[in-house]
Amino acid sequence: MIYYLAVPFAHVEEGGLAPGQAIECPHAAAAIRCAQAMSNDQANAGALAFSRQGDPDVGEFEDAVILKTFGEVPKDFGRA
Repeated sequence: MIYYLAVPFAHVEEGGLAPGQAIECPHAAAAIRCAQAMSNDQANAGALAFSRQGDPDVGEFEDAVILKTFGEVPKDFGRA
């Protein structure tokens, strides 16, 4: 099964970025729209949309695929 998610990032006191609550979306386009909306919220520094394939019943997942980033996201997430 493929999961599509959007996650916001906010600045933290230490000068980095911390993830907020991820939101599951029904498809890739919805995840991208949700991430874009999250990035427009002044409380967030940025957001990203990603997909992940796996089986939650056994806890096995493939690496996440970044669909799109908006604003500031941690460098280790790359850019899409």
